[in-house]
Amino acid sequence: MSSFDSGNSLYIGLMSGTSLDGVDGTLASFADKTGALQETLASAYIPFPDSLRAELLALQTSGPDEIHRESLAANQLVEYYAACVATLLQQAGVDADRIESIGVHGQTIRHRPDLGYTRQINNPALLAEKTGIDVIADFRSRDIAAGGQGAPLVPAFHHALFASQEEDRVVVNIGGIANISILPSKLTKPVIGFDTGPGNVLLDAWISQHNGQPYDAGGEWAKTGKVHPALLAALREETFLSAPPPKSTGRDLFNPAWLADKLTQFPDVASADVQATLTVFSATSIADAIRQHAPDTKAVYVCGGGALNAYLMTLIHFSLKLHRADIAVSSTATLGVAPNQIEALAFAWLAQRFDTKEPANLPAVTGAEGLRILGALYPA
Repeated sequence: MSSFDSGNSLYIGLMSGTSLDGVDGTLASFADKTGALQETLASAYIPFPDSLRAELLALQTSGPDEIHRESLAANQLVEYYAACVATLLQQAGVDADRIESIGVHGQTIRHRPDLGYTRQINNPALLAEKTGIDVIADFRSRDIAAGGQGAPLVPAFHHALFASQEEDRVVVNIGGIANISILPSKLTKPVIGFDTGPGNVLLDAWISQHNGQPYDAGGEWAKTGKVHPALLAALREETFLSAPPPKSTGRDLFNPAWLADKLTQFPDVASADVQATLTVFSATSIADAIRQHAPDTKAVYVCGGGALNAYLMTLIHFSLKLHRADIAVSSTATLGVAPNQIEALAFAWLAQRFDTKEPANLPAVTGAEGLRILGALYPA
């Protein structure tokens, strides 16, 4: 059946993550009766200009005139969201009135569930005005209000999309921060998901500082360095890594200041060696979480920008194979979904769940008191 036939509804998902590089968008169809993803009709990526990226980065920490600056950044951010929506509609040959709603995450600048709040820069009312489409936003707040972490939100979607009765699976999402979803083959076992620690956030910050590049393409710069064992040990002392789930994190913890503090003990480490050590740090943090919480899983699928870092993928596989020789690590492309589409698809799915009044959080993942409908509606 074509996605344009009756029985399917069209949704757009927009995601701009911890890497602060741009907005990913997808236009997808979902079955009306089951809510299952039917087809991805279009995908797009709109990069942020350096000026917006710098302001979003600056807003991660306290500074002068924050409320004014945040509001202006939100309005500018929506310009890129709207451009992404227009690109998706053009690619798919779909009019705006065919779209049920847009699910948009916004740009996280604070995430403090321990203090009962999270903050995503966004102006969903302006996005609804510019696109003429209903907008669903603010997905984390209700889960936090119910005592949860508000993150990660993607494990429920990972389960809906990738769970198999044939094998236990782990889906690893590597954006700025890495998180895992443990998907048991037995329906009686709960889905487990949590943030494992840094993914690309420190790698991107370090290469930007020293080489002027936004990211370490393929991990090629990291491969030129040597791992510094003492620095790696100091990084791995971070208490978040050993804390039990549910847990979530972000730039509030893993940021250049955190790294600079660690490096005060090792002032003479070459910059390429720091990059090599950070790459191993990300890989081993992910592998440790999988070994501890999913020791019997033999199938690991990676999505997010980190899936495109061949060196990071190799290190994750190597770290896991030290304890289980038969484990396989591949990108979600082997399951038929491009790794850079997953998070945007998740927010299209979250919008669909809101529209159908279905809960979208997993209390076992976030620690919330129960299932909740996530999001807030801004009508066109």
